[in-house]
Amino acid sequence: MKIKKGDKVKMLTGKDVKKTGKVLKIFPKKQKVVIEGLNLRIKHMRPKKEREKGQKIQFPASVNISNVMLICSKCSKSTRVGYKILENKKKVRICKKCGETI
Repeated sequence: MKIKKGDKVKMLTGKDVKKTGKVLKIFPKKQKVVIEGLNLRIKHMRPKKEREKGQKIQFPASVNISNVMLICSKCSKSTRVGYKILENKKKVRICKKCGETI
Protein backbone atom coordinates (compact mmCIF):
# COMPACT_ATOMS: atom_id res chain seq x y z
CA MET A 1 0.00 0.00 0.00
CA LYS A 2 1.26 3.44 -0.90
CA ILE A 3 -0.52 5.21 1.97
CA LYS A 4 0.62 4.60 5.54
CA LYS A 5 -0.58 5.48 9.03
CA GLY A 6 0.12 9.12 9.92
CA ASP A 7 0.12 10.37 6.31
CA LYS A 8 -1.85 13.47 5.37
CA VAL A 9 -4.38 12.70 2.63
CA LYS A 10 -7.01 14.52 0.56
CA MET A 11 -10.50 13.13 -0.17
CA LEU A 12 -11.33 12.81 -3.88
CA THR A 13 -14.99 11.76 -3.67
CA GLY A 14 -17.96 11.76 -1.31
CA LYS A 15 -19.45 14.38 0.98
CA ASP A 16 -16.00 15.45 2.27
CA VAL A 17 -14.50 16.07 -1.19
CA LYS A 18 -11.34 18.29 -1.19
CA LYS A 19 -10.99 18.08 2.62
CA THR A 20 -7.76 16.85 4.19
CA GLY A 21 -7.02 14.72 7.23
CA LYS A 22 -4.54 12.38 8.89
CA VAL A 23 -4.73 8.60 8.44
CA LEU A 24 -5.61 6.87 11.73
CA LYS A 25 -5.95 3.20 10.68
CA ILE A 26 -5.30 1.09 7.60
CA PHE A 27 -7.00 -2.15 6.59
CA PRO A 28 -4.75 -3.58 3.81
CA LYS A 29 -6.84 -6.67 3.03
CA LYS A 30 -10.01 -4.60 2.61
CA GLN A 31 -8.12 -1.73 0.85
CA LYS A 32 -9.66 0.80 3.28
CA VAL A 33 -8.39 3.66 5.46
CA VAL A 34 -9.84 5.62 8.39
CA ILE A 35 -9.18 9.37 8.26
CA GLU A 36 -9.35 11.71 11.25
CA GLY A 37 -12.37 14.04 11.06
CA LEU A 38 -13.63 12.82 7.67
CA ASN A 39 -16.51 10.51 6.65
CA LEU A 40 -18.09 10.89 10.10
CA ARG A 41 -20.95 8.59 11.07
CA ILE A 42 -23.37 8.84 14.01
CA LYS A 43 -24.02 5.91 16.34
CA HIS A 44 -27.02 6.11 18.65
CA MET A 45 -26.25 4.65 22.09
CA ARG A 46 -28.99 3.46 24.43
CA PRO A 47 -28.89 4.44 28.10
CA LYS A 48 -27.14 1.81 30.21
CA LYS A 49 -28.68 2.78 33.56
CA GLU A 50 -32.21 3.83 34.40
CA ARG A 51 -31.65 7.57 34.93
CA GLU A 52 -29.03 7.96 32.23
CA LYS A 53 -29.74 9.61 28.87
CA GLY A 54 -29.05 8.08 25.50
CA GLN A 55 -26.43 9.77 23.35
CA LYS A 56 -25.18 10.19 19.81
CA ILE A 57 -21.52 9.33 19.19
CA GLN A 58 -19.68 10.51 16.08
CA PHE A 59 -16.88 8.35 14.70
CA PRO A 60 -14.91 8.27 11.43
CA ALA A 61 -15.89 5.41 9.13
CA SER A 62 -13.53 3.71 6.70
CA VAL A 63 -13.08 4.90 3.11
CA ASN A 64 -11.81 3.00 0.09
CA ILE A 65 -8.14 3.77 -0.54
CA SER A 66 -8.87 4.71 -4.16
CA ASN A 67 -10.92 7.69 -2.92
CA VAL A 68 -7.98 9.41 -1.19
CA MET A 69 -4.73 10.93 -2.46
CA LEU A 70 -1.52 11.50 -0.54
CA ILE A 71 -0.37 15.08 0.15
CA CYS A 72 3.38 15.62 -0.19
CA SER A 73 4.99 17.07 2.93
CA LYS A 74 7.54 19.06 0.90
CA CYS A 75 5.45 20.69 -1.86
CA SER A 76 2.05 20.49 -0.07
CA LYS A 77 0.26 19.22 -3.19
CA SER A 78 -1.81 16.09 -3.66
CA THR A 79 0.34 13.67 -5.59
CA ARG A 80 0.78 10.16 -6.86
CA VAL A 81 3.34 7.99 -5.09
CA GLY A 82 6.37 6.40 -6.70
CA TYR A 83 9.14 4.24 -5.30
CA LYS A 84 12.91 4.61 -5.48
CA ILE A 85 15.64 2.25 -4.29
CA LEU A 86 18.52 4.03 -2.56
CA GLU A 87 22.18 3.03 -2.63
CA ASN A 88 21.86 1.17 0.67
CA LYS A 89 19.09 -0.97 -0.94
CA LYS A 90 16.33 0.76 1.03
CA LYS A 91 13.01 1.33 -0.78
CA VAL A 92 11.50 4.80 -0.20
CA ARG A 93 8.36 6.57 -1.41
CA ILE A 94 8.79 9.61 -3.62
CA CYS A 95 6.46 12.43 -4.74
CA LYS A 96 5.75 12.27 -8.48
CA LYS A 97 5.43 16.08 -8.71
CA CYS A 98 8.55 17.33 -6.91
CA GLY A 99 10.63 14.13 -6.76
CA GLU A 100 11.38 14.42 -3.01
CA THR A 101 11.16 11.48 -0.59
CA ILE A 102 8.06 11.30 1.55
